Amino acid sequence: MTDPISDFLTRLRNASKAKLDECVIPHSNLKESVAAILKTEGYVSDHTNGTSALGHKTLVVKMKYVDGAPAITGLTRVSSPGRRLYFSYTDIPRVLNGLGIGIISTSRGLMKDADCRRNKAGGELLCNVW
Repeated sequence: MTDPISDFLTRLRNASKAKLDECVIPHSNLKESVAAILKTEGYVSDHTNGTSALGHKTLVVKMKYVDGAPAITGLTRVSSPGRRLYFSYTDIPRVLNGLGIGIISTSRGLMKDADCRRNKAGGELLCNVW
């Protein structure tokens, strides 16, 4: 797999469109940090660590639905392994005029776009969620 973050986002997108209760994803610390941001912003209900039948660590993300509709209406990968996109804190694009969030990998860890502007930290824009 060349892009595990893209795979993570695709699994979340597919699970929300299929209206699944939870989504099981191979674990990594970066994916867990993205899931934590999605939880604090209210896009998913919860995330926990688990193990697969083969003994590999997994990340179990509980999906959130509001009146039968998924809380995640859009999820796009911005930076990819073939085309990395870096932004300074003044140039970070707004997602749907502030209705969505951008997740940015900074030297201080993963942050949402509003936190990056507030803390004056730039970095690689991983994905946009709305």
